[in-house]
Amino acid sequence: MVVFTFVLLLGNTLREVLPLLMNGQAAFNTFAQAIGLLIPYVWVFALPMAMLTATLLVFGRFSADQELTAARAGGVSLISLVWPILVLSVLLCGASALVNMELAPRARNALKRLLVKLGTEITTAQLPEGTFIKDFPGAVIYIGRSRGRELEDVTIYLAPKGTNGSRTATAPRGSWEVDTSAGTASVHLFGARGVETRDDGHIVINGDIHSDPFPLPGTKKLGEQVRVSDMRFSELRDELKKLETLMSQRLPLTNRAGQVESAVQKRTKSGRLYDVTSPVRVHMHRQISFSFACFGFALIGIPLGIRMHRRETNVGFAVAMVLVLIYYGFVVLGLSLSKRPEFAPHLILWVPNLLFQGVGAFLLWRANRGI
Repeated sequence: MVVFTFVLLLGNTLREVLPLLMNGQAAFNTFAQAIGLLIPYVWVFALPMAMLTATLLVFGRFSADQELTAARAGGVSLISLVWPILVLSVLLCGASALVNMELAPRARNALKRLLVKLGTEITTAQLPEGTFIKDFPGAVIYIGRSRGRELEDVTIYLAPKGTNGSRTATAPRGSWEVDTSAGTASVHLFGARGVETRDDGHIVINGDIHSDPFPLPGTKKLGEQVRVSDMRFSELRDELKKLETLMSQRLPLTNRAGQVESAVQKRTKSGRLYDVTSPVRVHMHRQISFSFACFGFALIGIPLGIRMHRRETNVGFAVAMVLVLIYYGFVVLGLSLSKRPEFAPHLILWVPNLLFQGVGAFLLWRANRGI
């Protein structure tokens, strides 16, 4: 569990959190908080993988050391030996359900709010020095020295409308103005020199430059609703009821609900009303089906470990990775078809559980009979 948590955490940290620390945008305590919020998210995958790998390693060694033969000689069946492992896997299914349906979505949303907050705080605090700041739409800023709102050795590239009308300029000093009520910010350069690109050519800039206000990073995201993939199970259930109500009533609505209503009407003409609710149903089934992965992995890991008859740890890890790829391959397939209800994507998510549990039960029965 520790190994898989570390590996998965490392990948997510390098992608989402570490750049903020390296750029000086986040203090170490904020970095540690982000790591803590990532842990429940990676446990969604780490817990089933850990159960599978541990089962393969234990029973591979169990078989290689002839302990199974000794147990059978003493009149102890394989089922009697493995039932505590199966009970443990069922308990871990309950833990997985708690993580998948409650803890992981909460932690994921909290992490996103933290990252958005960091993007917003960068505008109200001291801007980082010696790095290219790309957090603001249509602008790239480089600051040699920053003293609160007073800037030194500033280079700025403004492209509010693409390359046309873009301006590149440097200045020995400047200032940084933030309008938190309007959610905008602007840069003022004093004694700047640069070039402005227009359709009719280039214009040399000498003098002061005042940029047009541009939106603060994260101000739009803070007001957005939670994505379906990041909702808790109770939120998904409420969202499903809301969509089903809209589909049945056909009320004139606006904003986000209006978009849903237009989608319902569009699907009505094609005869597929179920399209609107399909993504919600898929993610509900994903959270539930993930919760049973530990039991299926344990059930298939026991007989496979016995059949491998190997002590080497690397062999157990290799077999575990192959089985994990097969399992999550079905999950990825189901999620990719979330907007194609004619393929029943919510049922595809249950295929790996049924497959692993069925094959595992059959192999365990054969192993118990010594076949």
